[in-house]
Amino acid sequence: MSCTGCSFNSTVNNLSIDNYNWLNDLPDTSDQSDVVEVKFKSTRKEYYRNTDKISLKRGDKVVVATSPGHDVGEVTLTGYLAEKQFKLKIRNPENYKLNPVYRKSTLSDLSGLEDARNREKPVMIRARQIVNELGLDMKIGDVEFRGDGKKAIFYYLAEGRVDFRELIKVYAREFGILIEMKQIGARQEAGIVGGIGSCGRELCCSSWRTDFKSISSNAALKQGLSPSALKMAGACGKLKCCLMYELDTYIEAHRDFPNELLILELAKGNAKPFKTDYLKKEICYIMEGGGMFYLSLQQVKDIIQKNKRGIRPEIGGNEKPKEENHMEVKLDERIDRFDKVKRNLQKKRRSKLKPKKDGNPIVVIKNGFR
Repeated sequence: MSCTGCSFNSTVNNLSIDNYNWLNDLPDTSDQSDVVEVKFKSTRKEYYRNTDKISLKRGDKVVVATSPGHDVGEVTLTGYLAEKQFKLKIRNPENYKLNPVYRKSTLSDLSGLEDARNREKPVMIRARQIVNELGLDMKIGDVEFRGDGKKAIFYYLAEGRVDFRELIKVYAREFGILIEMKQIGARQEAGIVGGIGSCGRELCCSSWRTDFKSISSNAALKQGLSPSALKMAGACGKLKCCLMYELDTYIEAHRDFPNELLILELAKGNAKPFKTDYLKKEICYIMEGGGMFYLSLQQVKDIIQKNKRGIRPEIGGNEKPKEENHMEVKLDERIDRFDKVKRNLQKKRRSKLKPKKDGNPIVVIKNGFR
């Protein structure tokens, strides 16, 4: 029997990947607040007020008021949690005007939304052509039509400021709708396009993450991860957002370690620090004469105190040998790395065929195989 949280499925983007709903078992708090969080295409979320006290729950499709017209979206939060998110995400929430929720969507509303979605791809292709014709240094990443089909948001990427006043006029004449231009970054573009991450799950930026912060390479170094850009880069080409998920845990664990790991003076010789496991509180050391072993953080602190008194202690039987699966293997990222293996195998096979004086080869039989 599976838990109820596993049954939630993201229906906004028609995804088939199940996401665990951590909020499924929380009690209904819609009576505590009339604020509703509504999700639209990709990860765009806005907040509305349920003035008519409509019975809403997560996953309901609703029609909301916009200025002007209306839009169709999916309810993601209600009640106390929606109001909490509203105060966290919106600056000056006291001065922010919340539009009302009209009603739950009908078949006619969903049909109109589907028609609007079908217009997005051809409009995006034509919009890109117009940008090229005007010679603007920008890229149209995506187009999102409103539920009533009277307005569209054009998401664009640009390195600097772009004067698109003439572009908006051309768009308005070409498509006959209201135009809104919204600049996005590489992370937002990856969320709009979507995909599967190296973890095997849907990208966080396309499923639930809406806020994107700058991520430094120090986040990977503090967690003892490989500094390889190939491993650390996400679908957007920048550092993965998930590097920040466990960073606070590693920073807290890092406080127990000394600021600088010293060379240990042991009876067998000096040992240099090689690698640190902050969660297991272990440090890997390498002997100057060869050999690798692990010591706990407390053992390291005890040895440092003995070294300060001029004592070179013997290591007991608690040290751990270096395991093969802890070794970091440097990957050869060249495309022809497999071709070299094939060429070497072909050379070995040719060397086994030794020619006779009459020109017929001698087949060398080794270990019962030809």
